[in-house]
Order: sequence, then C-alpha cells, then structure tokens
Amino acid sequence: MSLPRFLDIEYCQTDDALFPTAIAWSLADGQMKTVVIAPEDVWLPEDGDLGDIDLLYLEEQGVPLLELARELHEDLPDQTVYVDGLDPDEILIDLIFSAVRQEAPFEIAPISELITGLNSEALEDRRRQLLFDEGLEPQLPENGVYSLLLLAREEGYLED
Repeated sequence: MSLPRFLDIEYCQTDDALFPTAIAWSLADGQMKTVVIAPEDVWLPEDGDLGDIDLLYLEEQGVPLLELARELHEDLPDQTVYVDGLDPDEILIDLIFSAVRQEAPFEIAPISELITGLNSEALEDRRRQLLFDEGLEPQLPENGVYSLLLLAREEGYLED
C-alpha cells in the first residue's frame, strides 16, 4: 500500500517578492526529503529587501531548480500531494516549475480533502498541537510534513 504524500514549502514573502526557499515532501514509504532552494534572479526584488532571509545561504546551499524539478518528477509522479492548506503552495510550485518550463508532475490538495472527519480549523489546531507536543519549529518544511504525517497516522491513514 502506498502512503499519502505530503509537502510543505518555506518561502520568502515581502512587499515585492514571493518565492520558495525550502521544500520538504514525503515518499511512498513515509520517509522525507528536504531541499533548500537556490532562488532565480527574477524572483529577487530590485531593492534587495528579503526581510530575514539569508540570500547568501540560499545561493550557497540551495539546489538548482532543474535538479529539484527532476527529483519531484521522480518522487511524486501522478500523485495527489497534500499540504496544510495555509500557504500559497500552488503559486510556489508554479514558480518552481514555470522557471524550468515544465508542468508539475502532481496535484496539490489541502489535507482537509484527505482527512474529512475534521473541519479545516480543527485540522490546523491539531497540526499545531502535534508540532508543539513534538517540540518542532513550525517554520521548517520538514516539520510541516512530519506534522501532516502524524495527523494522517492519527486518522488511520498510516501504519505505526
């Protein structure tokens, strides 16, 4: 049995910019991948204001978009990938794949489409509580994916 797949994207958002900075996703066996993203020059605001984002870190540690797109194509082909539903995930995925002139190989859906027994607000409250209980920083994408995996396990979608 293949497990549901989950994805979370950390991003930079200022008055003049919106772009992904890191991404995490789960695999069929429940393991995770996390990647820091090297930004495209066209994503960066002319005034250089990125808030608290460390551009040098992204440029030095980030994975080129073509490599990221290839990995996502390998790991998530023809999948429905669930997200927390709070972030502009579809816009960010479109940015990644349009930069490499490709279509995303998967569909994005909010976790509320997988776990239908709780409304979106209750799901988010539970996800935040799981992050808190596990002592996880909510802004890290791997923690976002982990909390969605825990939520899915609680709801009977994953084996212990």
